[in-house]
Amino acid sequence: MAQGPTYRVKFRRRREGKTNYYKRRRLLLSRKPRLVVRKTNSRTIVQVITANVVGDMTIASAQSTELKKYGWDAGRANLPAAYLTGFLAGLRAKANGIDTAVLDIGLIPPVRGSKVYGALKGAIDAGMDVPHDEEIIPDGDRLSGKHIVDAFKYYTDNPADGHVFSKLGKKKTAITTIPKQFDAVKKAMLETPKTDLKKKSKKKPAAKPAAKKTTKKEKKPKLEETPPRAVPRKPKPKKLISRGRGKKGKK
Repeated sequence: MAQGPTYRVKFRRRREGKTNYYKRRRLLLSRKPRLVVRKTNSRTIVQVITANVVGDMTIASAQSTELKKYGWDAGRANLPAAYLTGFLAGLRAKANGIDTAVLDIGLIPPVRGSKVYGALKGAIDAGMDVPHDEEIIPDGDRLSGKHIVDAFKYYTDNPADGHVFSKLGKKKTAITTIPKQFDAVKKAMLETPKTDLKKKSKKKPAAKPAAKKTTKKEKKPKLEETPPRAVPRKPKPKKLISRGRGKKGKK
C-alpha cells in the first residue's frame, strides 16, 4: 500500500470496484435524473434516481421479477424481460412527473445491442427522453424474443450441438410463445392506471419473534428464625516502624 504524507485513501466503493466517481461526477453535472440500469444473473433492475445533498432519492423503480404479475412466464434475465422492465420503470417515472433522464450503466461494459440498451429502449418507448445513439439499440426481433424461439427450435432439432434449453424443458416453459407474451405484457402495462403506477411498493413489516413462555418460579419459604449476623473482625494494629532507627552499621 502506498504511503507518505500526500497519499489519500480512495473511497470505499472505489476500492471495492463498485463506483466510478469520475463517471458519476459527469452524470451529476447534467442536473438531470439518472436512468440507472443494473443486471444480475437472474434479473434486471431499472431505477430513476435524482441526486440531492442528503443523498440519492429513488423516484421510480422496476425489477424483472415483477413481470409475473402482468403475465410473463419466461425467464427474468433475457433481453425481452430487460425491455419490459425498462418500459415499466419508464411508465412509473412518467406517472411521477419525470420526463427526461441520462443513462447510468455503472461499471457494465457498453456492448451494442445488450440487455442494458434493451432496458433503455423500453424507457424511451414509455415516453422518456434519454440521449442515445440509435446504433446501440437492439432490433425489434431481438427485443420481442424471436431469437430465443429460433435458438430453441434449432437446439431441439440438433440435440448433439448442445443442451442450452435442457433445464427449461424440464419446467415445461412455453418458449415458443415468448413473442405473444411480450405483446400481451406490454399491453397490460399500458392499461395499468396511473394511480397504481404512482404507488410505491410497501415493505412487509418484519415478523416479530415469538414471545418466550415465562414459567413462574416457586418462591422459597421464609425462615421463621433469621440466622444471627456475622460480627466483623477487628483489623490487627499495624506495626509502627520509626524512621532512621534501623540496624546500626558496623564502625
